[in-house]
Amino acid sequence: MLSPGWAGSQVEAATGDRALLQAMLDAEAALTRALGAPAGVCAEVDAVARAGRFDLRDLALRARSGGNPVIPLVADLTAAVTDEAAVWVHRGATSQDILDTALMLVTRRARSLILADLDTSAATLARLAAEHRATPMPGRTLTQHAVPTTFGLKAAGWHSLVTAARDRLAAVVLPAQLGGAAATLAALDGRVELLSVYAAQTGLDEPLLPWHALRTPVAEVGAALALTGGALAKIAADVLVLSRTEIGELSEGAGGGSSAMPHKSNPVRAALVAAAGRRLPQHAAVLFASMAAEDERPAGAWHAEWQTLREALRDAGGAARDTAELTAGLRVDGRRMRENLDLTGGLLVSERLAAALAPLVGREQARRLLTRASRAAADSGRPLGEALAEQPELRGLPEHRHLAELLDPTRYLGAAPELTDRALRGSEAEPDHRRDA
Repeated sequence: MLSPGWAGSQVEAATGDRALLQAMLDAEAALTRALGAPAGVCAEVDAVARAGRFDLRDLALRARSGGNPVIPLVADLTAAVTDEAAVWVHRGATSQDILDTALMLVTRRARSLILADLDTSAATLARLAAEHRATPMPGRTLTQHAVPTTFGLKAAGWHSLVTAARDRLAAVVLPAQLGGAAATLAALDGRVELLSVYAAQTGLDEPLLPWHALRTPVAEVGAALALTGGALAKIAADVLVLSRTEIGELSEGAGGGSSAMPHKSNPVRAALVAAAGRRLPQHAAVLFASMAAEDERPAGAWHAEWQTLREALRDAGGAARDTAELTAGLRVDGRRMRENLDLTGGLLVSERLAAALAPLVGREQARRLLTRASRAAADSGRPLGEALAEQPELRGLPEHRHLAELLDPTRYLGAAPELTDRALRGSEAEPDHRRDA
């Protein structure tokens, strides 16, 4: 009820209790295969290892006695198979092996969904950037009009953030976990090769060492998800500002309604993405704090990761979904952007005027003239051109006759269109080093 940002998303289902239970069962079945159990035993365990056969609520309640859900699950799985198969269930493993592996499986499955939505957003943003490479709009700094820019360059910036976050998340290593009671593989006869075999059976990455108390993999997932949230929240922040009634340069294709005001069309997707972007760094902070894990297997630090990692995946997954929908339906009002360029009556191009006048009257004199004229224009509500025309120092100068051209904001876009092209070419030219989960 309080999480509309990820409610109903594919990542919600991929990280739910049933999905986690299936991942734990998959980890147990993979262990049986990795240990070299007879084919009949492997087939039996595979057949029984189905989440629908187990009582989630009962497992959760029984998990309190041992502090994790693997302990009651192993008991139930062992009871569900024949005696021949039972001796192979959970053989040589500890609870953390199974739960860490299961969480990495859940992360991998959720990551593939997040990456797909990020790819969708990136493709949409590339199209918007190309279409609007030369669409002029006010550039804003510290909340105020600064100099003209283009919407294409803004969209290209969003695109670069999304693709960078996508690549970072795709590159995170998701290792299987296997070490036994104290990460020595003692109960598995010290068979180091099982690290590779077990990883292959799970489809996860091979760890260099058992990482019971070496929590870099989880922290890196948290960092990548926080980076993703920040990238998407930047887009949301811009949409929220530019869709204000008094600005009106952007709008969501299908905004949300209000319980009290029938006329409202709220940028709800942007709001939900912005909320996720604020939560994700806090999830990452908990995961980083859990790296201070004592001994060979920690108490508390490890336990703090479970729900935090799930919440991080869900927030990132919901934000990725909402951003894909937001960008696909985004409405760009080029006419309103052009109108807003004229709101300050030419003040937006004072930088250009200063550069044009400096060679004629000196840099400091040009700055003083423009400061005086700008204040006069702002105080009287007149265009800057009129205030400048009254400056006696400018009369007779060649630039005085070209004020109209110099005051045209659409002629002071700098390299915005070319930078847009550069950004889009750069993303196409990058080597394809991405790893699909």
